[in-house]
Amino acid sequence: MEIIRFLDDNGKPLKDPPFEAEELIEGYKALRRARFFDEKALILQRQGKLGVFPPIRGQEAAQVGATLALRPTDWAVPSYRESGVALTHGLPLTHLILYWRAHPAGWRFPDEVRLLPFYIPIATQIPQAVGLAHAAQYHGEDWVVAVFIGDGGTSEGDFHEGLNFASVFNAPVLFVVQNNGWAISVPTSRQMKVPHVALRAQGYGIPGVVVDGNDLIAVWHTAREAAHRARNGEGPTLIEAMTYRIAPHTTSDDPKRYRDEKEAEAWLRKEPVKRMQNALKHLGLWDEERERALLEELEAEFQAALEEADRTPEPEPWEIVEHVYAERTPDLDRAWKALGGPA
Repeated sequence: MEIIRFLDDNGKPLKDPPFEAEELIEGYKALRRARFFDEKALILQRQGKLGVFPPIRGQEAAQVGATLALRPTDWAVPSYRESGVALTHGLPLTHLILYWRAHPAGWRFPDEVRLLPFYIPIATQIPQAVGLAHAAQYHGEDWVVAVFIGDGGTSEGDFHEGLNFASVFNAPVLFVVQNNGWAISVPTSRQMKVPHVALRAQGYGIPGVVVDGNDLIAVWHTAREAAHRARNGEGPTLIEAMTYRIAPHTTSDDPKRYRDEKEAEAWLRKEPVKRMQNALKHLGLWDEERERALLEELEAEFQAALEEADRTPEPEPWEIVEHVYAERTPDLDRAWKALGGPA
């Protein structure tokens, strides 16, 4: 299958970008912001100020590019790794920090941010995303849904059930698969016989496309076209973003035990942030001074969010059962009382 690209491995444009200059600059800023948070989150985790964290280094363009194609009224349905999606779709930085601290104040996202919680189980978000999209049709709403998953999740039954339902009912969904070559310690070749996840779309009668997942412009453009089709009632699209997670699976993982680090080094040379930065320089839209100013802005934003998170009062033990159901079940009520919850 053809792999959609707008940039070469070094960021040199292969053809004219389908975006205005200011859009490209804003897109790069969103990309750099996702990388900046990822770098800071790793430091906080090693300092014991964040829980286990799934880094995204290398996958930023696949996440940010697909999310840039959404409107604020569209829904994003993330897996546990989608910090870049959350930030780009409007989740406040303080919320994201509190979420990864497992603080109850970070569990509920603001109502105006159309983002479902991070799904830790693999692929369970797919049927729910399709149901959300089907609800848009049922209620005559015009939102589309972008659901994110790794290549390993495409081996789960929920993935296939979701694609089948979306296909039959023409649900307005973008299935965004980040194929990073590994599902923890298992390579893609042990997960599927076909060379591309996108080929599976044929079995459901929907479009399947492969895009260079480290090329922000290519992902953004492809997702925008898919969202346009969905809004026009033309149904779902399966987007396979070919990328590579240079960082470990989580901060508890040691990828050196199962992958050759020379492989990671090769992908480092075409990682998405530097590539997009080079693209802007080729187009005469960016320089080192603007980069320094952006980093200072991101540092100030992060420090303000971190200070706000630090000021959030420590949760009470009983809060762990407070948000499970609207009304506590007998078991939860016993737990509530045992943890000292107020009567």
